[in-house]
Amino acid sequence: MERGTQAGVRHRAPSPWWIRRLLGLTAVVGNLIGALLVEFYFRYVSPYRGPQGFTRADAVYFVVAFGGLMTAGYTLVTWWLGPIKEALRALPRPPSRRQRQRAVLLPYVMAAINVTGWLGGSLLFNFVWQAWTGSLTVAGAAHSMFGTLCIAAPAATAAVFFTVERHWRSVLPVFFPDGDTTAAREVFRFPVGARLLVISLMMSVVPLSLVGVLSYMRVSAALAAGPALGQQIVSNMMALIAFIVTAGTALAIWLSLFVAGSVAGPLRALEKAMADVERGDLGARVAFIGNDEIGAVADGFNRMVTGLRERDFLKETFGKYVTPEIRDEILAGRVALEGQQREVTILFADLRDFTPWVEASRPADVVRDLNAYFTEMEEAIRTHHGLVLQFIGDEIEAVFGAPLARADHAALAVQAAMEMRRRLATWNAARGREGKPPLRHGIGIHTGTVLAGNIGSSERLSYALVGDSVNLASRIQGLTKDFGADILISASTRTRLDGALPLAPLPAVRVKGRSEDVEIYRVA
Repeated sequence: MERGTQAGVRHRAPSPWWIRRLLGLTAVVGNLIGALLVEFYFRYVSPYRGPQGFTRADAVYFVVAFGGLMTAGYTLVTWWLGPIKEALRALPRPPSRRQRQRAVLLPYVMAAINVTGWLGGSLLFNFVWQAWTGSLTVAGAAHSMFGTLCIAAPAATAAVFFTVERHWRSVLPVFFPDGDTTAAREVFRFPVGARLLVISLMMSVVPLSLVGVLSYMRVSAALAAGPALGQQIVSNMMALIAFIVTAGTALAIWLSLFVAGSVAGPLRALEKAMADVERGDLGARVAFIGNDEIGAVADGFNRMVTGLRERDFLKETFGKYVTPEIRDEILAGRVALEGQQREVTILFADLRDFTPWVEASRPADVVRDLNAYFTEMEEAIRTHHGLVLQFIGDEIEAVFGAPLARADHAALAVQAAMEMRRRLATWNAARGREGKPPLRHGIGIHTGTVLAGNIGSSERLSYALVGDSVNLASRIQGLTKDFGADILISASTRTRLDGALPLAPLPAVRVKGRSEDVEIYRVA
């Protein structure tokens, strides 16, 4: 079974057999290390040897006690793994919050069960067994508890915890495929600083404790013995100290490699993901690695990339409404959108005979052709740095000179209209080859002062123009029907052109809302 992440990375869910093997081998190897340390401690360090001889009753006691400890540990681990196995069997259904929390806590639970097992074993095999054999003494119990709980148990528990954590990290992304780490933040966390402190103590306390106890016992024995035997005891002590230092160094290196891997591994993954983002890959993602500080950094990185991806999407989407130049100016904060009085050139374009065409065509064909027409016209407007404000039925409203001010906005508007004319002719030629009727449009252009800014409700805004100049541009577009022209401009627009365009003056007309006649020109 596999589970995907947002970045498309797939994590294979482990089988229950794999989990049992991981936990079983880890428990065996970790506790074998502890057992070897206990054997070394009692054989070479502690003067306490326990009761001599081993009866059948002692053997039965050991078998029952050891079996009880193993059964209790196995029962606890099985109970904890129950929801985890259910989650793996139910994939691809998302795991529940409880299942995610148990998955995060698995290494800690294994370590806690291991410590509890060593504590129970120390009580059963030291106090209870010594009381069973009648050899219980305060000194013997203290030596036994020290060797078991201060020497063997920490080493075995550290081996179990770091081994389980290292291998279990490859499984955790299955439980957090979408990066929702809220469930992980609500459970116990083992900070990196505390982890390093524990390892530092492990690498110093255990070897130093062994050396200290060994030195004290051997020196005490050497002082009580004669010169010849004392020299032999001291020589033997030096060999044991050399062994402890060597073994302690090997243990320190082993634990350091584990800790370095648990810290450096996620950091390398994070470094690689950051390099991917730097190259422009916003699909990069760091898999869930835990709920410590490194995991929090990885989670923050994923949220940052998600934000960048959303911003990039918004930027690209915004770029469909305005030219890239205008988009970048607005996003950079160099364009005021709260409302400004400025001189602009407004363009209105409207299809002719739209209603008969709609009535004679299938709705799907109308929508497809209308979208194709709008695409061609908007491309012409955008090419000349114009902004399409809105599509109203079959009409286009566009502005030049806002929101990004340009001195040549009138010339740009006329050039855009002429390109719209050329594009419509080319598009109609293609429609004719398909047996479709040609379409006609009229374009009206006027230059004047407007109020430009974001206008709307508190929930929805749009960049719009307000003022008499907008109405006049719309009226000029309507006059194209009366004069049989496809592009008409006002006198105010003509005065801002360089005179190179071929313009034909038309009779002044009175338009609705105006007390004076309006001079208009046909673009030949």
